[in-house]
Amino acid sequence: MFSALRTLCLLPLLFGTVASTAPEAAKPKITTVYVVRHAEKATEQNPQDPPLTEAGQARARALAEVLRKAPIVAVYSTNTRRTKDTATPLAEAKKRTIEPYEANGPGLAALAARIRQTPQGKAVLVVGHSNTILETVEALGAPRPVPAIADDEFSYLLEVKMPASGGPATATAKRYGGGK
Repeated sequence: MFSALRTLCLLPLLFGTVASTAPEAAKPKITTVYVVRHAEKATEQNPQDPPLTEAGQARARALAEVLRKAPIVAVYSTNTRRTKDTATPLAEAKKRTIEPYEANGPGLAALAARIRQTPQGKAVLVVGHSNTILETVEALGAPRPVPAIADDEFSYLLEVKMPASGGPATATAKRYGGGK
């Protein structure tokens, strides 16, 4: 009787231990790609390669704040002052070097290939232009989350999720930094 009672009392402890040491169900890992257009630019200062306006600098800082907890392992930017200035606050916060890319067809394909080498569960930032960020999303295998980006829209934060399984990528559009 005592032995049966002792066994009965020990069973919950045994099962509790087994349950607590069982491995968690494997969550599918994804690579997250954040794609943004450069922030507001001051075209009157240098029309060929303008810097950011004060509002643009504030937006670049807002981007760094929005993504501060993201596991960013790479930051990509076209080779213009406005895109690099948009990427700089986050790159500095994450201690990353800004890596250049070409925003044309072959350049986007090469960028997508580089991004596919990103460790699963990590994230990257891509900074481009109003006429290239949706093409970047498509190069990553996701449909456009919005039909177009107007020349006066700077607040879109496009988030592309690329599953490790090689399944289809998805994209969503959010806003950050206020304004348009």
